Amino acid sequence: MPYNMIVEVYYGPASWFQKKRPSKFEALLDIVYKLDEESRRFIYRVEGREQPKNSDESVLSHKTVVAESSDYANLTEHSIMNFVEIVRRINPSKLILQNPPDRIYQQLDRVFKVNTERFEYPILEIDAIREFNRDYDKNVIGQPRVKSGLLAALYQLTRRRSVPVVLMLYGPSGVGKTETAKFINSLLSGTLMRKQFSMYHTDRFASYIFGGSHSEPSFAHDLLDREPGVILIDEFDKANPDFYGAFYQLFDEGVFEDKNYRLKMGSTLIICTSNYKSEADVRTALGDALCSRFDALIGYDKLTFDALKEISEHIVDKKIECLSDEEKQLLNAEQIKRMIIEKFLNIKDGNVRKIAKMSEQVISLILVRRMLE
Repeated sequence: MPYNMIVEVYYGPASWFQKKRPSKFEALLDIVYKLDEESRRFIYRVEGREQPKNSDESVLSHKTVVAESSDYANLTEHSIMNFVEIVRRINPSKLILQNPPDRIYQQLDRVFKVNTERFEYPILEIDAIREFNRDYDKNVIGQPRVKSGLLAALYQLTRRRSVPVVLMLYGPSGVGKTETAKFINSLLSGTLMRKQFSMYHTDRFASYIFGGSHSEPSFAHDLLDREPGVILIDEFDKANPDFYGAFYQLFDEGVFEDKNYRLKMGSTLIICTSNYKSEADVRTALGDALCSRFDALIGYDKLTFDALKEISEHIVDKKIECLSDEEKQLLNAEQIKRMIIEKFLNIKDGNVRKIAKMSEQVISLILVRRMLE
């Protein structure tokens, strides 16, 4: 039987894919579930009566069938391995897929003509560089030394690239590395893709990085699904060194490949953070093979007292701004700022996270006491 089906494959984020697919379609997953349910039914044969056809033996007919990126995890391994046979049974006039695993794409490509389109992530506008230069000191307090290195790195993203710009931000905890990534991401009006490598244990991390079952979460799948924005790999130093090799090709050529997917990154900013104290520590821990693949190693300093004071005032103002009018009337912002400064004078390794937690505790304690009076 001839199959003149149109197959369209889109690699990119959901917001873009939703504009590419038609407004009216049938979900592939719903059809597969229905087929599975029908195949499990018992057929009772009654002599002299025409028997209904088993759906396994029939070819259905659908118009436009769509599978979204998250749908494949709900298919069985058998369905993935025999995807073309399922498609033949469904017999759609058009099949539209978002971010299918490689095994599905390869099967379809052998049988049908597949039209493929990949999302092109936007380059950084020069106006965003100007905004970064203008507003940097208000958003990343106490780190004037790293500004020029960041500007140089960002400028590389103002032209179309075949490989990402990859930065390693190192220094003490809570001094503005993650805030830098968030600030840059806000200039892109993007969605921050943040992965904290300290949260992955060895077995789980291996599956996430190298790919396990098609139904398991993976770094490659997350990269395919990502919206435009910065990719932040927090606490890169907490990853097992056995996995560093998985990033060589990504950082060097912009290609990431696992058991289920292969993708090319293009114009993207990848920011890795770590708590190494110096560039020498970074090179010793990560090795030259990996360090040579970073576009820049940028060190952050321990925050000075003046920087901590400015940050605490900013944090208190922001937290009070989020309170109700009734709560604001119970607080004296300047008194709270003085209390917090007195507290962190006794902290040797004061950082932004500690100031934020301290501010929350002080404000909450004052409010609850005033309300109980």
